[in-house]
Order: sequence, then C-alpha cells, then structure tokens
Amino acid sequence: MKLKIFQADAFAASLFKGNPAAVVPLKEWLSDQVLQQIAAENNLSETAFFVPEGDHFHIRWFTPKAEVKLCGHATLATAHILFTELDFRGETISFNSKSGVLTVKKIGDKLQLDFPADVAQPVEPASVFSEAFGFQALETLKGQTDFLLLFDSEKTIRNLKPNFHLLRQTAARGIIVTAKGDEVDFVSRFFAPGVGIDEDPVTGSAHTTLVPFWASRLKKTELTAIQLSERGGELWCSLSGDRVLIAGKAITYLRGEIEV
Repeated sequence: MKLKIFQADAFAASLFKGNPAAVVPLKEWLSDQVLQQIAAENNLSETAFFVPEGDHFHIRWFTPKAEVKLCGHATLATAHILFTELDFRGETISFNSKSGVLTVKKIGDKLQLDFPADVAQPVEPASVFSEAFGFQALETLKGQTDFLLLFDSEKTIRNLKPNFHLLRQTAARGIIVTAKGDEVDFVSRFFAPGVGIDEDPVTGSAHTTLVPFWASRLKKTELTAIQLSERGGELWCSLSGDRVLIAGKAITYLRGEIEV
C-alpha cells in the first residue's frame, strides 16, 4: 500500500526552524500497530494521521513511542498541508480528536488553533525535578498531562541542562519549564523523555497550560511567546473563556510517498 506523506515545519516562517511534523493522509484507519510503526520510522516528535469524516476530519498523533491525546504543532502542520497541498476549500478546518473538536482557522498569514484550556493546579514539588534541573523551581503545578515549573528568568530557562534519565521517572507526559520573557510575555521549553522526546522544539499543546497560567499572572488575555529550543518557535496566543487560541506559521519541507 502506497501512502502520501508530507513534512512541515510548524510555528516557523522559514525552513529548519519551529517543530517538524510528518503528516500522512488516510482514506481509512490502518491498525494502531502500523500507525505506531510509521511514526517510529519517521522518528519525528509527532506524526499526524487523518481521515475524512463528512465535512471534517478525524486526527490522531503518534510520537515514535506512543499515541498522544493532543498535539498542537502536528495539528498546525496538518492544517497547513490541507490548505496548501490538498486543496482544502474554506477558511476553517475542523478535526475530531481524543481531545474533542479542534479547529484551525486562517488568520492573515498565520493559522490559529482553537484548543481547550488546561488550568494547572499547584502541587508539592517532587525531589526528582530539583535533582534533574540542579535547583528548585519557584512553583510547581500540574495540568491534565504535564507538569509546569516556574523559574525566575528567561536566562535560566535558556541555560537549563536537565538530566533526562531522571525526568523519565516522572508520571506525566512531559515537563514544561517557563519564565517571564525579556521581549515577549513568556518563554518556555518542553521535555518529554517518557514518551520518547527529550526536548520538543515547539509544543502547541503545552501552551494550553501556559496561556491560562500567564494570562492570570500578567492580567491580560493576548500573549506573545517563544519556545527556547535550539530550533526555536514563535506563538501568538489568546485566552478566550475555556479555550486557548494559538497562532503560528508553517512551511512545507517534504512531499513524498511511503509503502507499507
């Protein structure tokens, strides 16, 4: 069986920045085992698969190790491919997913994700975090899938060199580290070694937790953000009730075919 495959850099205005995601359009679902094998073979932080369902699509996301409940950058990449490579007509794409209905809308030269907000709650700091990062975070919170650790400055976030072996011991999808930004509202990095990703370049889903947190701290609902990975990524975010709107750019890197 031959399948189309695309790769796009999400949350990036030019190639080799942002977060690369593979996108595989399907006419019907393959077995979970095959989907996982394709994602492992791609060896990117996420591979998105989708099938048409009437006037919308059903989307699923896989890391090289596991299926995840929500992925922002691969959803952005999928919408970009639908708009630019697969002749989708319209301004808004709707996806059914394990996190409910998600939409992606054209907003000028950006694509805007509409995701459910995830309001993190304070928890007792685990010793594994201070051991893994070398010192204690100012605050530790927990969302639905990720821990959120607040640090004192953008410089601290840039310079973190975590012990990934220790972070693999945490019972969560990932660990978000964040601080107030020097030139944007906030900065972050995202580590998920437990699902096969030591550091993710740009993580849209993490911003469903970050945006409510910083909106409350900064007393504003329109926020700019940078994820301080090696590749880097820019995000324009809004808090709208119980939804988080996350906008970014994307660019196609690869068009091809796989055979399974």
